[in-house]
Amino acid sequence: MATLYSRTRGGAHTPPSEEVRSADRSAGELLAAVTADVQHLLRQEVRLAKAEIQEEATKAGKAAGMFGGAGFAGYMVALFLSLAAVFGLANVMDAGWAALIVTAVWAVVAAVLFVLGRSRMREVSPKPERTIETLKEDAQWARHPTK
Repeated sequence: MATLYSRTRGGAHTPPSEEVRSADRSAGELLAAVTADVQHLLRQEVRLAKAEIQEEATKAGKAAGMFGGAGFAGYMVALFLSLAAVFGLANVMDAGWAALIVTAVWAVVAAVLFVLGRSRMREVSPKPERTIETLKEDAQWARHPTK
């Protein structure tokens, strides 16, 4: 006859001398043991998920810092290219007009990026639609597992 092993918090099994035969236990005791084991398993899974998420978040944070540095460097490139364009145009026309032309070019770039960003932002849904749908399916299955 099969025997059930109860687990301790560390995950170790009880010694064989302390085993309780499943025939000697009531249905309530068996259900309580299964429930405790499932809870223990879920807690372990949650701890593992937290550890994995923390590790991935650390990697993502470092990558985000590098993207931030690249963004700042790109900003500096744009600034100095703009200054070079102003100085280059200042050889052909008044420096004030040259600065105004470069500013107008940047204003057009900003307007185009704004319009594109706004249109893409309107496509974003704040609700996790697929997750909500699967949760509804899970709840339906939990109410009627035979269907």
